[in-house]
Amino acid sequence: MIGNKSIRQSWKDYQKKLKRKKRGKYLLRRLPVLGIYGGGLFLILAIIFFSGSWLNANLRETTPPPLKELKNQWDKRDISLLMSDFRLLPSHVTEGYILSKEGTGLLAETGIDKDLQEYITKLLKRSRTYQAAVVALEPDTGRILAMVDHRKFDEGKQNNLCLQADIPAASIFKVISASAAIEARGFHIDEPMFFNGNRYTLYKSQLKQVKNRYTYKTDLKTAFSLSNNPVFGKMGIYDLGGPIMADYAERFLFDHPIPFDLPIGMSHVIVPDDEFGLAELASGFNKKTRLSPMHAALIASTIANDGMMMEPWLVKSVRDENGDLIYRTDMKGLSNPITEKTAEQLRKLMANTVKSGTCRTAFRPLTSKKLFREIELGAKTGTINDSLDQYKYDWIITYAIPKGGHDKFSLAVLAVHGELLGIRAKDLARYIIDYYFVS
Repeated sequence: MIGNKSIRQSWKDYQKKLKRKKRGKYLLRRLPVLGIYGGGLFLILAIIFFSGSWLNANLRETTPPPLKELKNQWDKRDISLLMSDFRLLPSHVTEGYILSKEGTGLLAETGIDKDLQEYITKLLKRSRTYQAAVVALEPDTGRILAMVDHRKFDEGKQNNLCLQADIPAASIFKVISASAAIEARGFHIDEPMFFNGNRYTLYKSQLKQVKNRYTYKTDLKTAFSLSNNPVFGKMGIYDLGGPIMADYAERFLFDHPIPFDLPIGMSHVIVPDDEFGLAELASGFNKKTRLSPMHAALIASTIANDGMMMEPWLVKSVRDENGDLIYRTDMKGLSNPITEKTAEQLRKLMANTVKSGTCRTAFRPLTSKKLFREIELGAKTGTINDSLDQYKYDWIITYAIPKGGHDKFSLAVLAVHGELLGIRAKDLARYIIDYYFVS
């Protein structure tokens, strides 16, 4: 029995030894395959690791850090009430703005472009204007990039000129009239038009539907780019009329509140019953149509953004004393006054203003640069005196659209000149656009 057991034990050991050799040979045969699999797994893990590092490094500025849950969702009305006395200072751009609510400090972060804000502030101080206001924004997001108001004489606490709507709109209103003519009346930009006399005056004699040897022929594109008052005056009387102009003014939010983080004055338009009053309105040759620089910038942005006016925003977020997020801006459309097709036609009118109209000379230093051959520029200017002829209101609304349609930029500049004529609004706009895209 003992011998048999010993034999059986030896046989079992022998079998185990054979199995170990067999497994060893199998592993040797599979070693290259396992090496490939192992190397592939290592490569995948390395890619994941380094991709995560790359994404973290490259998205650090555009992707915000993880935020705590909103404790109490606020809206723009809450922000507007708390910021009613707000005046944008350099420290607010870099450090945020402290709001006070029921004895509690809240930190508001703005979307202001710090460098652009500083540049415009210094520019306006050197402008020799009596007053000036600049609003720059992103047309497709509504983000306010810069909002600067300047006064030659500091008269203490005053409302922000960027948000005041008591400035005559002048020929900026021609954008509204041209929109109505193209969309409601089917005008083409090459539509033939006629006028008598000086293009910059507006007399009743110029509004008659007569043609004689003193009659000049033009078209809508040229009349717009050279800000032809009699052409737009006759358009207001014979082609648009009061109801259409009232409709398009409303579409562009005249006599409507504009929601914002700060109170904005309401732009105002009066649609008269008489023919000469309609001519004045359509051409912008009156002092009753009132506009804020903020609203003017939104009109420019609407043309650049294919007919969609985005809701403007200044405050990006608000946190409480514990760092909890209690407000975050919500980007959304505000109004869609014109179709994409109409906006495209208006951009042709405004581009012609830069190419051969009232901005030709001022914008030539831009258009001659190689960089700006790839950037679409458009503008509309307007000038008018105040009711006592003491001050000249000098407007421009403009936009810049890089090739591909990304990083659009729109701008409104108001320059108020006193006894001395300071730097013109269109020149200030050129400096700002140049700085924004070149710096």
